[in-house]
Amino acid sequence: MNLASFLLVSLLFIVSCSSDREKKTKSGEQKQVRNVQAPAFNADSAYHFVKKQVDFGPRIPNTKAHQQAANYFVETLKRYGAQITIQEFEAETYDGQKLNLKNIIASFNPEKSKRILLAAHWDTRPFSDKDKKNPSATFPGANDGASGVGVLLEVARLMHTSLPEAGVDIIFFDGEDWGEKEGEQGTHPLRDGLQEWWCLGSQHWAKNKHIPNYSAYYGILLDMIGARNAQFHREGYSMEFAPSIVKKVWDHAHRLGYSYVFVKKTQAGVTDDHVFVNTLAKIPMINIVHFEPGIGYFGDFHHTQKDNMDLISKDMLGIVGTTLLNVIYYEEHSM
Repeated sequence: MNLASFLLVSLLFIVSCSSDREKKTKSGEQKQVRNVQAPAFNADSAYHFVKKQVDFGPRIPNTKAHQQAANYFVETLKRYGAQITIQEFEAETYDGQKLNLKNIIASFNPEKSKRILLAAHWDTRPFSDKDKKNPSATFPGANDGASGVGVLLEVARLMHTSLPEAGVDIIFFDGEDWGEKEGEQGTHPLRDGLQEWWCLGSQHWAKNKHIPNYSAYYGILLDMIGARNAQFHREGYSMEFAPSIVKKVWDHAHRLGYSYVFVKKTQAGVTDDHVFVNTLAKIPMINIVHFEPGIGYFGDFHHTQKDNMDLISKDMLGIVGTTLLNVIYYEEHSM
């Protein structure tokens, strides 16, 4: 074969292999592979969603701000084309207060059988019990609650115009943050079948799913993800229940250049909403949660007056949101 013939055959071979971007299934049939590109996450938009919540005031159950925020979430998610389910229920706190709570569920691609579950809690703790100056005061909850919700609202906005291949369910859990006060942990006997005084919304949902027999391929929980210079280590319960999902998320973050934020070191487990999704709902869910080296979970802002908009970083919202979108939109290639 002369050089001209060799080049012609080689060119035909390259074209035939690359033009349709096909791959074989197990049955030998040809399957078209979609060229995947995750939408660009808008950190300014996510910041707006965080600030909007803070502007309502602390989203403490049984308050006007709590109801206003719930209405805003429902209206916004409907506008973005989601199928909405509102799960209303009553729960009693460790100190005997009756709370009217709402888990808000938004479903995209509801007809898809393969589903990804994304979650954050939207309520605010009713007292800043770690604040040395005023432990009984309320606080804005910009990071502890609003940051995760803000990122997920931006994800919902983007899915409105560019749906991923998988179905996606977003749950805003209520009643996560009315646990026992600092220094009182374990001093109030549990009632009504609760496993913890914390995470009332996720415990209720895990026992009463919005769709009977609902399941998801995996779940990702966001909690306190918007602080300046935040780091997210591999949380202990996430590594126990869903190590492959931790690897998936952290690998995407490292590929995107965020290894300084998503640190591949394992730390202790944290009681958070993902624990009950794992143990009660039997869905493998991981937690992306603030870890501060030298202090540990969760930083000196936690349950104090410091948890305000001054703490929130657009860059950090962008890092978490971009990583999350890459996980969701590249999912079909990771099966």
